[in-house]
Amino acid sequence: MGTQLEETVSALSDDPSMSYHIKVPPKTLTVDEAHLSSWVDHTLHGPRNYLRPLLVGLGVVVLAVAVVGGVFYVDRQTTQKALDLEQEAMRFLTAPSASDPQKADQARKEAITRYRQIVDQYPRTASAPLALYHLGNTLVQANELGPAIEAYQRFLSLYGSNPSMAGLVQQRLAYVYLHKGDRDQAVKALTGILETPGTLNRDQALFELARLEESQSRPDAALARYQELIKAYPNSPFTSETTIRTKILETKKALESTPPSTSTAPASASPQKSPPVPPSSANKKKS
Repeated sequence: MGTQLEETVSALSDDPSMSYHIKVPPKTLTVDEAHLSSWVDHTLHGPRNYLRPLLVGLGVVVLAVAVVGGVFYVDRQTTQKALDLEQEAMRFLTAPSASDPQKADQARKEAITRYRQIVDQYPRTASAPLALYHLGNTLVQANELGPAIEAYQRFLSLYGSNPSMAGLVQQRLAYVYLHKGDRDQAVKALTGILETPGTLNRDQALFELARLEESQSRPDAALARYQELIKAYPNSPFTSETTIRTKILETKKALESTPPSTSTAPASASPQKSPPVPPSSANKKKS
């Protein structure tokens, strides 16, 4: 039985028409058409989707740079124009026209016009605070006290955060009020110097306040101001005169507090009657 099976297998293997071949499938991977389509779409259209926001962002950056550059350019131009006007005003004020009153008055008017242009047209430039200060001073020189007070007050409202300049402006304002005869407003302006931190002319403000008190016949208040100046600012240029004024006031105060002398002089004797004159010899002969 076994021998017969072997012969049959051998016969089949010898017959070429009956050979058996094993079919091997090709080594290819099945690709999902939907996945392939999605990948192609992402590859082709993905950069296009990112390109738009990228261009928008780049445009915003360019626009911001242009705006900043424009602001700097405009700021530089306005600064230069303000400086040019300030130099023109100084040239008018320093022009040798003092010998001619009319020319001097016209030069002051031209300087006032330049300072007003700086203050009104270029208020944010570095030249504006000084221009407003010089405007007030020039108006005082032109005897325009009302506009000068307005200029000083405008400076304090706009640039009062600068303590060194604010102190000078308040002092100038006090002098203008004194020139107009308004002592109360002058005292208020000088007191404002003491109340503003960082002012550099506090010693002069104390000295001026003491003098005002002295002129109003208030020696105690004046003496208190003088003593405060000496104590707080011993190296001030006003200290020497303050020391002299203090000694004078203290001497006056000591003399006024001293009671008058109460020593009584002896009562003068009542006048005695002169003895009767004896009759002359002529009268005796007549008798």
